[in-house]
Amino acid sequence: MSDKYNIAIVGATGNVGREIVQILVQRDFPVDQVFCLASSRSKGKIIDFKDQKITVEDLAEFDFSKAQIGLFSPGGKVSAEYAPKAVKTGCIVIDNTSHFRMNKDVPLIVPEVNGDSLQDFFDNDHRSNIIANPNCSTIQMVVVLKPIHDVALINRIVVSTYQAVSGAGKEPMDELFEQTKDIYSNKSIKKNKFTKQIAFNAIPHIGSFVDNGNTEEEQKMINETKKILDTNINVSATCVRIPVFISHAESINLELDSPLSYEKAKEVLTNSDSISVVDYRKDEGYVTPVEAAGEDKVYVSRIRKDDTVDNGLNLWVVSDNLRKGAALNAVQIAELIISKYSNFIKK
Repeated sequence: MSDKYNIAIVGATGNVGREIVQILVQRDFPVDQVFCLASSRSKGKIIDFKDQKITVEDLAEFDFSKAQIGLFSPGGKVSAEYAPKAVKTGCIVIDNTSHFRMNKDVPLIVPEVNGDSLQDFFDNDHRSNIIANPNCSTIQMVVVLKPIHDVALINRIVVSTYQAVSGAGKEPMDELFEQTKDIYSNKSIKKNKFTKQIAFNAIPHIGSFVDNGNTEEEQKMINETKKILDTNINVSATCVRIPVFISHAESINLELDSPLSYEKAKEVLTNSDSISVVDYRKDEGYVTPVEAAGEDKVYVSRIRKDDTVDNGLNLWVVSDNLRKGAALNAVQIAELIISKYSNFIKK
């Protein structure tokens, strides 16, 4: 990876965009030039990148011919407009929004799970040059399920999520902070970004409702898991927003096609580089969102058999939703491209 690349970060002033900037530095990504792009409201802001002060540019005014890889996290409508414009200049776009994820011509990639599928993508002369980053909840789940699915096929997944407010952006984080202060000050609660009070509460509603009664977040987990891991897996999801700032947690129940002991499940998970198993059956012998914040690993705890079904297994999974759930996964896709498919990057 001796070559260096020009990287455009779209949505650079948002939660995920700022995390992308940090991760590029932390992982010593081979950057020649970095362009920080956002809406006109953020034009002129300064973002630190290594020893540089990068001035945020207006996305609408940017010439993507200057960038070789675009890391997009600006919201679905913005990506829908600007990702096609970027790829027309030869820029490879890695998009973190939901807009392109279920497009059959766009690969949905978690490098540790289905990174090999990029080979078929780059072999296609008519490829879209857009690669999608999955939903944050889906990413941490499939990272854990892939090594299990490799040794005992998963027939059914029942997952309940406990999702941090940062997954909805900065303003929802501010709303949790302000509501918490107001409660302690005996002031009336103001809700804006959430349908109900988020402080000291749990809201089983992330995204709009769809026709089958699921929310959009639940339907994303169902559809994306099938696309990434296996179309034959049945998935039931309930997604809940909780008053935590960073890191999503998930309670996952699996029905497998063959027996898998606790010992074997723990072994295959421990042997994955992206997973950290912290599973001690005693006080504090498990990971919670607080410990996962700022970390790159996906943490697994509370591994145990479910004796109510044949070949059942329960897991507790926690990960930083801004890192592996979004920014880190996007950067890892870029790393995979420059390490294995650099000949497809424009010079």
